[in-house]
Amino acid sequence: MSEALRDPRPTQEKLSRRGLLTLGALTATGPLVTDLYLPALPDLARSMGTSEAAGQLTMSVCLVGLALGQLVAGPLSDRIGRTGPLRWGVLILVVTSFLCAVATNIVLLLVLRLVQGLAGAAALVIARAIVRDVYDGARAAKVYSDLILVMGLAPVIGPVLGGQLLTVTDWRGIFVLLGAIASLLLAACWWCLDETHPPEVRAAAPSHQRALRTLLADPHFRSFMAITALLGIVLFTYISMSSFVLRNDFGLGPVAYALTFGANAVGMIIGSQVGARLVARTGPARMLRAGLLLIAAATTSLAIAFALDAPLAVPLVALWLVLAGLGMSMGSCTSLALGPHAGRAGSAAALLGTSQFLFGAAIPPLVSVGGTSGEVMGITMAAAGLGSLLALRVALRRS
Repeated sequence: MSEALRDPRPTQEKLSRRGLLTLGALTATGPLVTDLYLPALPDLARSMGTSEAAGQLTMSVCLVGLALGQLVAGPLSDRIGRTGPLRWGVLILVVTSFLCAVATNIVLLLVLRLVQGLAGAAALVIARAIVRDVYDGARAAKVYSDLILVMGLAPVIGPVLGGQLLTVTDWRGIFVLLGAIASLLLAACWWCLDETHPPEVRAAAPSHQRALRTLLADPHFRSFMAITALLGIVLFTYISMSSFVLRNDFGLGPVAYALTFGANAVGMIIGSQVGARLVARTGPARMLRAGLLLIAAATTSLAIAFALDAPLAVPLVALWLVLAGLGMSMGSCTSLALGPHAGRAGSAAALLGTSQFLFGAAIPPLVSVGGTSGEVMGITMAAAGLGSLLALRVALRRS
């Protein structure tokens, strides 16, 4: 067995229920820091005396921080342990959230949002690494699928909660709430999570650069990283384009679109729970194949429906199935990617998360330079969905 596939120590017994709940909350950090204040973006731009584009840039720089911060926090946690970088990251998240609430100009707010994203990245990547420290195989896939349940709920709850808060406060109050939530999360990290990365494994961990180079040189890992990136393209294309297509091309109003978005999030939740319940019987590889087959079929159907100007019900059903397929696939994909890399799970999780954020955030704007339409959305999602299925075939052949 090659070095890349050797597990340097046995997996531990289990995480406590409090620990699992804390990991779920950590997984929601990304959606919360990006989605909670979405309804307040127009008010933020007006109060800062800046353009809407500059207001939206506060979202973009946070996403960049969430992507790049994982490359720092993940490998660092392999070298010095999980709890230290995690607690520092959440502490910085607390401080920057409260500072955002008192920011006096857009430049300062942009800097704070970048740092906020970098800090939030520690929560995302180390949560995945902790799961790999404790679980392996189908059990790890089930836990990852349960975490995706939280990821599916957060984008729905975040904007709704933010909108309700605007009835009693402004955008600054939303950042105060985010700081309060992060403070509770910091307390949970102290009291509910113990160190899961033993000192003897840390001592054997390679340097930051060597760990990343070793992972990128592993064709097995590269294949699963490609699947993760392609699934990110599917998800972010849906998030970034669906409002334009469904509202402009099909005439959905704000309320109808919000209901549609929520229904599709429920599809992702159902898919994740189906995956969590079946993966013990089918194994992660078969569950991932089933999820990617569903995504490929649904995205292809979506592209055809848009090309043929099918009635609204057809693309809506296809989108729901796409989100359900994503929920089925992501947990097993993460488990299979991190499984052979227990000694450097932080670095492996960092590369997975960064590829998903960077490709998912970059490709949709590039393909829609000439305009956002149903055809562009469908073709982009179908190409990524079919590509993920091809990447899985390559990954399983290499295994």
